[in-house]
Amino acid sequence: MQIRIGTRASKLALIQAEEVKQALLASNAGLSSTQLILVPIKTTGDKILDRNLYDVGGKGLFIKEIEEALLDQSIDIAVHSMKDMPAFLPDELIVNCVLEREDPRDAFLSFTGADIISLPKGASVGTCAPRRAAQFLHLRPDVQIVTIRGNVDTRLEKLERHLVDATILAVAGLKRCQISPEKYIVISEDDMLPAVAQGAIGIECRKGDEKILSLLNKINHQTSFAAVTAERGFLEGLNASCKTPIAAYAIINGDQLHLRCLISSPDGKKITKTERFGKIEDGYDLGLDAALQLKHLLD
Repeated sequence: MQIRIGTRASKLALIQAEEVKQALLASNAGLSSTQLILVPIKTTGDKILDRNLYDVGGKGLFIKEIEEALLDQSIDIAVHSMKDMPAFLPDELIVNCVLEREDPRDAFLSFTGADIISLPKGASVGTCAPRRAAQFLHLRPDVQIVTIRGNVDTRLEKLERHLVDATILAVAGLKRCQISPEKYIVISEDDMLPAVAQGAIGIECRKGDEKILSLLNKINHQTSFAAVTAERGFLEGLNASCKTPIAAYAIINGDQLHLRCLISSPDGKKITKTERFGKIEDGYDLGLDAALQLKHLLD
């Protein structure tokens, strides 16, 4: 049995795909390394680096070509950063597996200030995420947001060249790329609520592909999957565009789930939060209910 693993071609994406490969090998004694083939795919989102994604089609541009490869059976599974996944998937595809989630929080990086508060007045902050920009502006309305895109190394290079005074990246990506913790400060979720499913690696496949579904079931981390499901319930309930600054973070203790959600104006001046508590199996419905409460703010 040969399994072709579709992935974006970036350094981080390949690291994540390799993590999935190793998980499959560890949990399925009948598989060998030569049976698992990584298939890098250049996506539209990777090609367009000079514009905001929401101006050219949204974050789904990071998965479009990969899902097309799944649908035409050029690959058997697709590895995604779950935060890149749009609210709704094609009817023929499913994400039934999430690896154990890495730290979902954001990180602050700067050579100019030790933390967000100590940045000089009017400092430039590089990010392409409306969620990060809005929450940063809420804390520091005096800073200038500069749109920068690219992979982890590209953004770090722009910081090192002092094209911006500070930037924000996902802790999970920094860890997976083995960036020294001395180079960044982890931002509390109280100051910057994470993106929906940030830090989670998801695996997508075709519905009805029972052999693949069975293999993926063995590596699904149920607690991480439940947290991501609750957060994506909020995303699906809002069905917001990627222009809208939204965030959701689910914490699970035993069979109990605590979901925190947020929606903001782009300038960070008006942030509305809500939270839900309930059973782990009700996570998706809790996300939908939170979205119902905040949905009127999108009108």
